[in-house]
Amino acid sequence: MTHPRKIIIDTDPGQDDAVAILLALSSPDELEVLGLTAVAGNVPLALTQHNARQIVELSGRIVPVYAGCDAPLTRELVTAEHVHGKTGLDGIALPDPALPLAPGHAVDFIIDTLRREPSGAVTLCPLGPLTNIAEAFRRAPDIVPKVAEIVLMGGAYFEVGNITPAAEFNIYVDPEAAEIVFKSGVPLVVMPLDVTHKALTSRAWVEEMRGLGTRTGQAVASWTDFFERFDTAKYGSEGAPLHDPCVIAYLLEPGLFSGRHINVEIETKSELTLGMTVADWWRVTERAPNALFIGNVDRDGFYRLLTDRLSRL
Repeated sequence: MTHPRKIIIDTDPGQDDAVAILLALSSPDELEVLGLTAVAGNVPLALTQHNARQIVELSGRIVPVYAGCDAPLTRELVTAEHVHGKTGLDGIALPDPALPLAPGHAVDFIIDTLRREPSGAVTLCPLGPLTNIAEAFRRAPDIVPKVAEIVLMGGAYFEVGNITPAAEFNIYVDPEAAEIVFKSGVPLVVMPLDVTHKALTSRAWVEEMRGLGTRTGQAVASWTDFFERFDTAKYGSEGAPLHDPCVIAYLLEPGLFSGRHINVEIETKSELTLGMTVADWWRVTERAPNALFIGNVDRDGFYRLLTDRLSRL
């Protein structure tokens, strides 16, 4: 009997964050969610921590939610209400969460957990800007070698940017934090737009979710309906990418994904390409590989996994 993998989900919900969190909470045999740490990103911290608690409550599971950093390490916060709506979780009205915020700061929770757990026991799963993770690494360098792996959603290479012509939103919001994480030496698995834009929803899947007849199914369908409108208008695509669930799907079924172990650097200086993930996909530099940069997903397998798990909640 293998023990479930211990994870901390660092998040700025966001409809696709919500689906990722529900996917993790529906898979207790494989994943033990030690806590959710909220960060400012898609919307300000007051909303992301509130949304995280709503999602946990919707799942029927009990997991502590900690509030973290309310601004990037050195920059003004840039948010994405234009994608996620003014609450960050527009699409379905959920009741105010009864679940209170866990006491203490998210960064302290990350530090304390990694110090307490055996080396290599905890995987970090950032779904938003990397501020909380970088701040924890900066404050407690002793925890860095203890992290098993970081599986994150962020960056882009062939798909270029979604917030500027060159940068993906999560990395762009706090490029200094991303630089700390990418240079940390922790094994990284990166889910860039290159792969998430291959994980597009379909009408049939959304209706299948609605047809589950559960509160979760309804929520997932209405969230998807909401942000699909933005992405289909922008990219002219069939459906919308479910970015963040790729992180959790990778933990559950890594065989759905393929990529390359390459060097990825973060641009922090340029006005034009600030926040760009400069991925050496063709291995043209001598720079040492620091990330498994994912490029492909078995889309049908990914949605089968989502349906199977989300129907359990």
